[in-house]
Amino acid sequence: MRRAGGGVVALPDARPTADKDAALVQAMFDRVAPRYDLANSLFSLGQDRHWRRVAAKAADPRPGEVVLDVAAGTGALSLDLRAAGARVVPLDFSWSMLATGAAREGERRLLWTNGDGARLPFADAGFDAVTIAFGLRNLPDTAAGLREFARVTRPGGRLVVLEFSSPTWAPLREVYRRYLLGAVPRAARLFTSDPSAYRYLAESIQAWPGLPALARAITAAGWSDVRWTNLTGGIVAVHHAVRS
Repeated sequence: MRRAGGGVVALPDARPTADKDAALVQAMFDRVAPRYDLANSLFSLGQDRHWRRVAAKAADPRPGEVVLDVAAGTGALSLDLRAAGARVVPLDFSWSMLATGAAREGERRLLWTNGDGARLPFADAGFDAVTIAFGLRNLPDTAAGLREFARVTRPGGRLVVLEFSSPTWAPLREVYRRYLLGAVPRAARLFTSDPSAYRYLAESIQAWPGLPALARAITAAGWSDVRWTNLTGGIVAVHHAVRS
């Protein structure tokens, strides 16, 4: 586990950009919703379940606590959080993703909410923890999202960010790059309804900043005690922080 240090820096995508236009990203996720979980398991070689379990444990949800799961998609992480006894609010700006999750699980105890992760429809300090899995890099304004997460979290509450990263071992890093840019788009043409979405996935992962830069951005947004843990050789990482 590593801790943040050094000065405050902005993430490269901290301002809205054309290629991360909210309406375009929303439409993309609406299109892939029906086979989203299957594709995730396929392209991660089944590791996505392990990654979510680690993120849920890092969030430390406790019975009776209220947890906001931003960019929840079909609610896969939300269910892991709820299993610990927390009341979970899965939020996503793709209605189709939420509808797919709700219909598949038949789950009435999750409070499915359609909303924007950078403009949360909640009062200040209403949550004990906020989680986001593989969604932070999709926000048109990452810094605004991190500030919103802090706004709705009580002092002393927790933040967990599960996101793709870069392998720490150079040979694996090159193999992974070729996999992302070559194998994933080709497989997407066979197994998904929207191959362009997975080209976006690969490109957005390649453009995502390093772990220290993300940790400093989290600190700048009002969080403290920021630290991270690499998973699967650094292919993904879990950042954890406490509301100041």
